Amino acid sequence: MRFRATVAAASGALVLSALAVPAAHAASADPVISKITVNGGKDVVLGTTAKKTVTVSVTASHASGIETGWLLLWHGKDQDEGMDGALLPNEDDATCKAASATTSTCSLTITIDPRVDLYKNALAGSWHVLAGAEAKDGSSYYSDYAATAKIQRLSKLTVNASPEPVKKGKTITVTGKLSRANWEDHAYHGYATQSVKLQFRKKTSSTYSTVKTIKTNSTGNLKTTVKASVDGYWRYSFAGTSTTPAVTTAGDFVDVK
Repeated sequence: MRFRATVAAASGALVLSALAVPAAHAASADPVISKITVNGGKDVVLGTTAKKTVTVSVTASHASGIETGWLLLWHGKDQDEGMDGALLPNEDDATCKAASATTSTCSLTITIDPRVDLYKNALAGSWHVLAGAEAKDGSSYYSDYAATAKIQRLSKLTVNASPEPVKKGKTITVTGKLSRANWEDHAYHGYATQSVKLQFRKKTSSTYSTVKTIKTNSTGNLKTTVKASVDGYWRYSFAGTSTTPAVTTAGDFVDVK
């Protein structure tokens, strides 16, 4: 059931036929979808090579009970002409767990391969969730725009504070680099002109505080200076964007003499 969606190959009809979505029956009220969950509510983050399997689920209700449900993720403006990515479930049938006689949660898994499914960086960001449910009396409902989910490019961040040790009152130089996965050449490249916080915590403290905010240069590198005052840990912290997740380094300890 999996396929690599390209601009020309994907269409709404193809997606629906792949899932064998049942037709709605006019004789009965449609099922009502109350909740959709993708990856436990967390953003889906992928690097350049490793596949990731996520669970997707739809909770629906109907007077006759819920027979099954279905979900897929798709990217683009619309399914007829503007869809440029689609992620189909691994299973033909969802696993449904009844919460009551009328309500069930139906789950499937989707395995995402960045080397196949995420063939361009423009696929990072918000994806649509197509979701539907079929009741035990045969009535059904689905929506192409039932929810949204974020699929992001894995980010990496480094830090190095030097010299170590340093005399009190002298200058410390803190360098680092912010990079993220490139799904087109399967490498990591610097993330340019992004705001990153330089943070510090004293050796005797468990809390970091922001000292200053600087921006990465055109190649994702970071460099700034501060005065040494007490022993402690220096780190960089990036808040993330819609296409790239937040990331924070471990603290780099500097001994102040």
